Amino acid sequence: MHELEEFLQGAKKVLICGIGNDMRGDDALGVYIAEELKKRIKNPKVTVLNCGEMPESYTGRIIRENPTHVIFIDAVHFEGKPGEIVIADPEGTLGEAYSTHKMPLKLLVGYLKQNLDAKFTLIGCQPKQTGLFVEMSEEIKKSAELLINALCEVLSSI
Repeated sequence: MHELEEFLQGAKKVLICGIGNDMRGDDALGVYIAEELKKRIKNPKVTVLNCGEMPESYTGRIIRENPTHVIFIDAVHFEGKPGEIVIADPEGTLGEAYSTHKMPLKLLVGYLKQNLDAKFTLIGCQPKQTGLFVEMSEEIKKSAELLINALCEVLSSI
């Protein structure tokens, strides 16, 4: 998670936005990670939001938190292997990638940048199955645990 450590250099306040739908298998990744991080991270400089399927509904809260760094976590189709993790610019091509959510992340970040002086990143994970009422796949569960542990470690030292 060297990329994450680099991204977080100089962070004074970090906001994590977990995105997803916990009724659609691997699409639950972001919200699952957000809920786990809420339990495990006790750093007052870190705020974790479970944004569900509509992170755009949280723009007011995100702006009020006034973070220096924002991390979005979501299942993203990028033609990787199921469970493969990518760290990317949410205003780049992955921010436009296929998603089950209403507003492309690219548009949301563009709006937030007009109201915040913050850095933004996207942690995406290639889903295997996103059907309604299916369980999260083993590949995604493993990746989620790796991400949770890595984020806990990196965020504890901010």
